[in-house]
Amino acid sequence: MTPESHAPTGTDRSRLDPPPGCPAHGLGPGGLHRLHESEDLGTLYEKLREEHGPVAPVLLHDDVPIWIVLGHTENLHMVRSPSQFCRDSRIWTPLREGLVKPDHPLMPHIAWQPIASHAEGDEHKRLRGAVMGAISTIDFRSLRRYINRSTQVIVNRFCERGEADLVGQFTEHLPMAVMCEILGMPDEYNDRLVECARDALKGTETAIASHTYVMETLSRLTARRRAQPEEDLASYLITHPARLTDDEVREHLRLVLFAAYEATTNLLSNVLLTVLIDPRFRAQLNGGQMTVPEAVEQSLWNEPPFSTVFAYFAKQETELGGQRIRRGDGLLFAPLPANVDPRVRPDLKASMQGNRSHLAFGGGPHECPGQDIGRSIADVGVDALLLRLPDVELDCDQDELRWTASIASRHLVELPVQFAPKPPQDVSETPHHKAVPTQRSDWQISISQSDPKPAAPAAAQPQPQPQPQPQPQPEPVLVQPQPVPVPPPPAAGEPVRRKGAWQRFLLWWRGY
Repeated sequence: MTPESHAPTGTDRSRLDPPPGCPAHGLGPGGLHRLHESEDLGTLYEKLREEHGPVAPVLLHDDVPIWIVLGHTENLHMVRSPSQFCRDSRIWTPLREGLVKPDHPLMPHIAWQPIASHAEGDEHKRLRGAVMGAISTIDFRSLRRYINRSTQVIVNRFCERGEADLVGQFTEHLPMAVMCEILGMPDEYNDRLVECARDALKGTETAIASHTYVMETLSRLTARRRAQPEEDLASYLITHPARLTDDEVREHLRLVLFAAYEATTNLLSNVLLTVLIDPRFRAQLNGGQMTVPEAVEQSLWNEPPFSTVFAYFAKQETELGGQRIRRGDGLLFAPLPANVDPRVRPDLKASMQGNRSHLAFGGGPHECPGQDIGRSIADVGVDALLLRLPDVELDCDQDELRWTASIASRHLVELPVQFAPKPPQDVSETPHHKAVPTQRSDWQISISQSDPKPAAPAAAQPQPQPQPQPQPQPEPVLVQPQPVPVPPPPAAGEPVRRKGAWQRFLLWWRGY
């Protein structure tokens, strides 16, 4: 059964579907698995790998057929072959045939938009060039200082209580604070913006209203920067030679904000959770055997921020992973199962330190342009938090942790922790370079041990009493080797006596 098969319309699915808990639950027409009904996608991916290999047919909501790419090599081939696969959903066969309704739950992810991640060819070069050009202007040294300062500000809100929810009070706030600074709207950062962003990404009943609030914020930013550009990402997008329209600027700001926010929030939560529940992982960090950036990369292997990405589409009939792919077929790019492909990771417990070949940030022409921003937020944020709260511990059993899972990602709901109460830090002082302290005398190479004696005064000239002077810092004195005395030559007429063997040896040893 191929993904092109779909359920007939007009059927009463409530009578045909098996009840929850039944072995057949989650299966659609032709015995294909419905991804959105799976309670454990990781287990389902491995089952699909055993049944179909690195590329498997599955069903989305409303039994819309699609392929999911499970293999590491196959995912790389798909994203790196723009002549065979694209991200323009307008060629997707189920969409063209009317099987994907306008109110389909995944339509916001799949519907084509005039943004770089959906464009191809020259249009893709123009739009992505503007985004990459704007990102290239970021001063990452200043950015990392801002991340550290934002971390201290956020931790100050709960450090005196001795307990916190690191998801709701930290990992959901730090990325938004940093992204608002990068985009050029630091004054817009507040709890409401964080809540609206989370709500829009969850797809709740109020998601449309929340999304509207975020877009209105970005619209105001675009209008301000169009009138008066400054040193921020929005201004560089507007002034880039690609000449983006206001709609294009606003849509790319939305893309950068939502993608970076969701990905970095999940990444921060995953790294902190691993530190809290894995003693070996934490011991490697504390013992210097692993740095925080290496811990972040390990997390990107084990739990990528996005499980799957919607979607790629076949531009021609081809073959992938032993499956026949027809023109117009849709394929899910899937970093989660690809990162645990047995062909690249036969031992999942082995450390992946120094290996960045994971697919957490995609690849090819549509590789995530903001991955260095996400890494910086995770690296500095986790390091600064652990320095402030070195004794932080999980405040619940690991089994009590809850997740909200979807086909696209898995989000930790809460991460309760406890620690010894700490005083807040002063973050109002502007960073500056302090004066270099004077050198200590014991750092010097050598110091003269004796002062030269003053010459004796003449009898007829009385000497004035010396005024007390501050003692100068002794200067380094380089000790010069003393020359070895050479015996004088014999007097004239005196017979030359041959030196003894010991004297000749000493002269030879001393270089004479």
